[in-house]
Amino acid sequence: MEMAAWGNAGLGGVLGLLIGSFLNVVIYRLPKMLERQWAQELQAAQASSNDGSGAPADAVAQEPFNLMVPRSRCPSCGHQVQWYENIPVLSYLFLRGRCSACKAPIGIRYPLVELATGALFFFCVQRWGLTPTAAAWCGFSAALVALALIDWDTTLLPDDITLPLLWAGLLASALQWTHVPLQDSVLGAAAGYLSLWLVYWGFKLATGKEGMGYGDFKLFAALGAWFGWPALVPIILMSSVIGAVIGIAMKLRSSLREGGYVPFGPFLVGAGFTAMVFGPNAILGTVLGLLGL
Repeated sequence: MEMAAWGNAGLGGVLGLLIGSFLNVVIYRLPKMLERQWAQELQAAQASSNDGSGAPADAVAQEPFNLMVPRSRCPSCGHQVQWYENIPVLSYLFLRGRCSACKAPIGIRYPLVELATGALFFFCVQRWGLTPTAAAWCGFSAALVALALIDWDTTLLPDDITLPLLWAGLLASALQWTHVPLQDSVLGAAAGYLSLWLVYWGFKLATGKEGMGYGDFKLFAALGAWFGWPALVPIILMSSVIGAVIGIAMKLRSSLREGGYVPFGPFLVGAGFTAMVFGPNAILGTVLGLLGL
């Protein structure tokens, strides 16, 4: 039985590698898809205000661009990636991290995302078996990986991921897949959103600046839905400590971006993963220990 459990976990890990390969596409393309959408909406609004008819002007023809089309290409030479060049991790090793056509380097992050997702799926199946609970936490993990890297790259936390993640947490609670009472899940979602919303407005009124984005509210609300309201304080403490440490390190190395900001989403994600693996209570104990309390 033990061997069967590890075998199932291995299959989960392989599935995670495949999902990780798809997440690389999501991380790269979803922000660009949103930018296109916003540009089209702005163009339509400008055309409507100019002619007063309310009818959008003819949009500039664009090639289809979504998560499926066009096929992946090398950004340097345009070489279309073949299926055998897109096998998670193995293709990267076989190609020695370079395009097969122009030999331009391929970012190491691609296989790292695949490995991280594979490891998370392996963990979920090994811990919860082939159950709906494991499937739920695998989906949770995939969403957080995508959100962390999109936010790090673009400072965006797309509604296309945060809102489904929130509703999935409530649904998983209602179906008793996460072992979080539905009442705690609903209160967690509401309190998660409102708490950061209040912090946002308090900071803005005091300084005139925006300290975070609305995507952070929605992500924290989603974490509240998945873990329940009692987990909110440990999660926000952990994410704040991690963010402060990394922010100070980046400042010392003069690697902060223009404006001196660091996206908060990746640190919420890190605290979310810690809560999934160790539990919120373990987070609180760790943070209080670091603070000497």
